[in-house]
Amino acid sequence: MTQKVFIVSYFFPPVGGAGVQRVAKFVKYLPEAGWEPVVLTTSNPSVPLFDETLVAEIPAGTVIHRARTLEPDYGAKQAVSAASDQSVARNGLKVFLKRMLRTLANFLLQPDPQVLWLPAAYREACRAIRGHRPDVIFSSAPPFSSLLLGAMLARKFQLPLVLDYRDEWDISNSVWENKRMGRFSLALQQRMQKYAVTSASAIIATTELSADALRAKLHQWGGKATVSCIYNGYDAADFTAPVPRAESDKLVLAYVGTLWNLTSIEPLVRAIRILSREYPELAGSLKIELAGRRTAEQNQLLTGLQDTPVQLVIHDYLSHPAALQLMRQADTLVLLLSNLDMARRVVPGKIFEYLATGNNILAMTPQGEVWKLLRDYQRAQCCEPADAAAIAELLAEQLRDFRSRGHLCHEAQDALRYERRELTGQLAALLSQVVNPGSGK
Repeated sequence: MTQKVFIVSYFFPPVGGAGVQRVAKFVKYLPEAGWEPVVLTTSNPSVPLFDETLVAEIPAGTVIHRARTLEPDYGAKQAVSAASDQSVARNGLKVFLKRMLRTLANFLLQPDPQVLWLPAAYREACRAIRGHRPDVIFSSAPPFSSLLLGAMLARKFQLPLVLDYRDEWDISNSVWENKRMGRFSLALQQRMQKYAVTSASAIIATTELSADALRAKLHQWGGKATVSCIYNGYDAADFTAPVPRAESDKLVLAYVGTLWNLTSIEPLVRAIRILSREYPELAGSLKIELAGRRTAEQNQLLTGLQDTPVQLVIHDYLSHPAALQLMRQADTLVLLLSNLDMARRVVPGKIFEYLATGNNILAMTPQGEVWKLLRDYQRAQCCEPADAAAIAELLAEQLRDFRSRGHLCHEAQDALRYERRELTGQLAALLSQVVNPGSGK
């Protein structure tokens, strides 16, 4: 018998970006697993990206409820962001006023600006739950205010609650550019997170190490939820059509995704500068393609490649199909995580699509869960982000191989365990368990 799950997700198609795909793919495959999704999302999301191609992921007939947020549009947010300070650097008063405004907003809008979505979202959710009578609530974050909404609804309607941590709350607060957390905000958000997790029947993390961290919090706060890991993944349906490789005299090194504090391009830039100094003839055979949003600081780092023989091609955000095509046509795919201890618990979602391409992977990340995931894949090489010399040598080795063969070897990887349909089956089993805890399913 089909059961219903009420899904709370601020980010949902046509919103673009990697964070949208997890919930979109769950919604796509849950009906096959015996669950009917009913979605609550925003009608006017304050976001930087839209990707209409992601709408096709949602099955026809899916019930979607949309509620308005009171946030200003994304352009207004950007006007007072930390990145915008550079544009008015000569006007000290404007910089001061913008910083004061950010500080005030961070203080008032707890845990995040999307808390301004909660009043309308709560009213719409109550109407939807009364009308559809779901069996369980599933709330995905960030934004972490969505976890609070899920907890409020679960307590009001006495429904089991599953919280999906796409990112850890504490890690996100520590790396977001526009977040400067004072003692009051940290204490308040700890209470908010405690309220959410102690309301839950189950909690999902996207890495095993994050699941361990959440178990420790749950034990500290006396929660009763089970904690498990369901990784992000790739959709085999996205890889059915062949993508021809263009003949080129350059090795194509590609990175797809946002460049910011947590995924800084700095290790690659330093390595390429070493490569250009030590092996200039090899560096001239390298082409780098970057696709995605970049902070001002990351753009500044990229200027360090201007006096090297490397060819640099920069794309803004690409639709998901276009991004997949770039991944599949590249020779080597770059994975970045900054040299932060907490980054050891992070696994960028793109890694699974990287694996599905069968292409070479060069991971510049701290030793942690990424290294563990990649250790069985022969086409993957891992380096600490601080070891620019080792990264440069790996690039030189690949370039020599490319120049001798005219191509790099590519082979399919055994990544079936990370296929979206398989992962949605894990979610469906978990939903059944929290709805029928004595069933053993």
